[in-house]
Amino acid sequence: MANSSSARKSARQADSRRRHNQMQRTSYRTAVKGVKKAVDSGDKNAASEAFAAAQRVIDKLAGKRIVHANKAARHKSRLSKAVKFMA
Repeated sequence: MANSSSARKSARQADSRRRHNQMQRTSYRTAVKGVKKAVDSGDKNAASEAFAAAQRVIDKLAGKRIVHANKAARHKSRLSKAVKFMA
């Protein structure tokens, strides 16, 4: 446990940041799952709409460095490929 008042405040701030970032990463994963689910269902229009929404979430979190830029790019690439090659 932190000993000084400034260390206690820093610990509180770190905890609130961690919780906020955790919520953001959860929304990221939910967006990715939404695209995968739409691709699996076979509805190309729904999949492209879900991909557009997911792309905004992915780019936003990569810009804030909550998710690494390369990971974001990899997910966007794979999702767009899955949507592109739907039957």
